[in-house]
Amino acid sequence: MREHNAICDHLAGEYPYLTGQQLYDKARLVNSALMAKIHTVDWTPAIIAHPTTVTAMRVNWFGLLGERLGPQLRQRFGRINTSPLLHGIPGSPTTHHGVPYSLTEEFVAVYRMHPLIPDEFTFRSLADDHVTAQHELPELSVLNVRARLAESPMADLFYSFGRAHPGALSLHNFPRHLQHMHRVDGTLIDLATIDLIRSRERGVPRYNQFRELFRLKPVKTFEELTGETVLAAELREIYDDDIDLVDLMIGLYAEPKPPGFGFSDTAFRVFILMATRRLESDRFFTADFREETYTVAGMKWVRDNDMRSVLLRHFPRLSPALTGVANPFAPWNPVSPTRKASV
Repeated sequence: MREHNAICDHLAGEYPYLTGQQLYDKARLVNSALMAKIHTVDWTPAIIAHPTTVTAMRVNWFGLLGERLGPQLRQRFGRINTSPLLHGIPGSPTTHHGVPYSLTEEFVAVYRMHPLIPDEFTFRSLADDHVTAQHELPELSVLNVRARLAESPMADLFYSFGRAHPGALSLHNFPRHLQHMHRVDGTLIDLATIDLIRSRERGVPRYNQFRELFRLKPVKTFEELTGETVLAAELREIYDDDIDLVDLMIGLYAEPKPPGFGFSDTAFRVFILMATRRLESDRFFTADFREETYTVAGMKWVRDNDMRSVLLRHFPRLSPALTGVANPFAPWNPVSPTRKASV
């Protein structure tokens, strides 16, 4: 909301003739595009931090010409061609690949990343890093959000999450509170079980068949799946020694991950396709990603900002925690009263 309002204020200064509704609509477009950019060049390279994938995601947004040269050439000569390879997906022709924009069931299935959520949360002071509070997940849930927000300054909350590490996407790490979760209406659910049953009921293939359909080699043994023996023995017992019965989500959590990856290579095959499709199948990131739609100032806002600049615009005191941190979605620096931000 703060970023949306900042964009509105900026556009109002540049275009005083715009009505309140027009400012709102333009700011929403700009904010959405900035979030798409942040997801592409900040968040995704943090969770799949292999040098090749980091470069690939930046090419998705900036193209092979890069963040600086590409805009300079476009300003002088326009887009050299319609291919997103040189200039990136934003501003290229809309491409549906024969199917209107949608998120597939396969993508929904591989995006089951609840183990990233910890069961316990530590809150810290931005002034000196000391622990101010500790809460378990239910104490941060729907009915308790306002109470938590009232306990700490917003900058402290962002700092606390920046200092924290997410959970690993692996077996035996599903948040226990989500396995025994009380909804607002009192209903008790086990989200881990729901995730499994949902994929089965929607016809998403089991792990091995899923790999085959993506032209990947199916695993032949539980040891090949897990890369070790203890988990292999557990899965063998659960699935009655039939490797082809392993559920997709279980297989994705069990599979050893490539260097720098937060999730499995099998999940990555779907993720990278859909991360690209979410951009190239949306007209506001392709054919209508232009000054006539976003305004000149709006396009510049998207071009000049990222996750770091958004954080520092609204919470400049976070600067010492982010100094020297290559990616704002990576763990931040602990602060101390003597630590100064670099100029």
